[in-house]
Amino acid sequence: MTRYCCLLAALLLIHVSLALGEEAFVEPAAGTKPHIVMILVDDWGWANVGYHRDTPTKEVQTPNFDALCKQGIELDQHYAYKFCSPSRSSLMSGRLPIHVNMKNLGPDVYNPKDPVSGFAAIPRNMTGIASKMKLGGYATHHVGKWDAGMATPDHTPTGRGFDTTFGYFHHDNDYYTEVAYSCAYEKHNYNNIVDLWQTDGPAVGKNGTIYEEEMFKQHVLDILGNHSVETPLFLYYAPHIAHTPLEVPQSYQDRFSFIPDKTRLMYHAMITFLDDVIGNLTEMLHKRDMWNNTLIIVSSDNGGPEYAGGGANNFPLRGGKLSNWQGGVRVNAFASGGLIPTAMRGTKYDGYIALADWYATFCSLAGVDKHDERASAAKLPPVDGLDMWPVLSGQNMTSPRTEIPLSPGLISGDYKILVSRMMQAGWTGPQYPNKTNPAGGIKASMNCSKRNCLFNIKEDPEERKNLADSMPEVLKHMQERWAAWNATAFNPNRGAPWPEACQTAVEKYGGFWGPFLP
Repeated sequence: MTRYCCLLAALLLIHVSLALGEEAFVEPAAGTKPHIVMILVDDWGWANVGYHRDTPTKEVQTPNFDALCKQGIELDQHYAYKFCSPSRSSLMSGRLPIHVNMKNLGPDVYNPKDPVSGFAAIPRNMTGIASKMKLGGYATHHVGKWDAGMATPDHTPTGRGFDTTFGYFHHDNDYYTEVAYSCAYEKHNYNNIVDLWQTDGPAVGKNGTIYEEEMFKQHVLDILGNHSVETPLFLYYAPHIAHTPLEVPQSYQDRFSFIPDKTRLMYHAMITFLDDVIGNLTEMLHKRDMWNNTLIIVSSDNGGPEYAGGGANNFPLRGGKLSNWQGGVRVNAFASGGLIPTAMRGTKYDGYIALADWYATFCSLAGVDKHDERASAAKLPPVDGLDMWPVLSGQNMTSPRTEIPLSPGLISGDYKILVSRMMQAGWTGPQYPNKTNPAGGIKASMNCSKRNCLFNIKEDPEERKNLADSMPEVLKHMQERWAAWNATAFNPNRGAPWPEACQTAVEKYGGFWGPFLP
């Protein structure tokens, strides 16, 4: 009887959706696992996507992002760390940044006194999400930025469970030469070390060929085009766009020649290039008949950089990348794909979600336990991530996440406490950078260290009214909750840049960055 009722309900749901002119939700066949595409955009500003623009502007041209969001669930209270590497470490490890990595160190650091955590980003003995997905029978692929460790083979994407990888290890590289940073050893300086890696070695011959995001696009499409659709796929695409350097093909610059500010022009052009890539990706999913059984999660790794040269805009939110204002940590995000039930499509969800939660969500969909035994044996922090599939599927609209530590600071319930001196304590306008501030950068600051600052971010999302004086009891409660979180902080001595990293790049890899320890 129960089975009959479920079948009848499914048929009625399909009938209603077809009557409304929507693409019907197709329940995956029994025993199948969904394909999962995780897209982590770099330095994406809140106002640099169409669906966040109440008043449309021709400066923001993101039809593919907007369509995907409309077909899925806009995640209106989705949080990341305030800058790159901790966010990526959180996503890959399932820990909140306070329990895995709160520093934006280069991948060449090393502390020989700590063989488990004396490295940049994720400790050696934490299990990556791709390893979990492989346990669930998934094919796993990474394309683009990594920024989650490089020191040993264990720290690379393949060491974390990806079957293949094509991308770079550092915070950024040049879009045309792939050169990333300089290094030195034995009193020699080396200024042209390339950062481009393919699975188990340097991507020799591919650097300096075409625009890097074009290379990444081609690689993503090759993965989708050659994948055996009977096998569940986990694809992690982490674009370089829109991190500096601000570089993009001339044809895209020409599309935005009406923008007088060069930095703003370049940034918008880069976002539109990426939007076209997203269009190609979704088209391929449809072409391969994978769409109906695919979950797509799109998020930024932090708020957009509004400092000089960054080019982004988080209007109307306060602040940006590098700050714990909402503009730095509340990020563009949505869930889409054919796996999203029809009833949930076109909705906006305002419950809290953190990047770490996708680890547990993906584990749940793959049918594997999120518990990390290897980390537990090494006495490392456990997985913090919470399963968000009941929310995405409409089974339970109450988010299991009620608190998000910011390091330093905390979001708890409707409130947010800030406990340090806050830079970027201002707001931009709809167009930014602009004539008023052509160089970019918000100069205002606010001292929240001695007398902490308190905001109701649900009623006051722009953080304009400090409630610390008017709500002393709430402030005290928030201070106590932050103290409790802070007492659990994981902050090992990561070490310093290791000369052998440079030596290995020059002598072993022929001028490419790569693992420098066994």
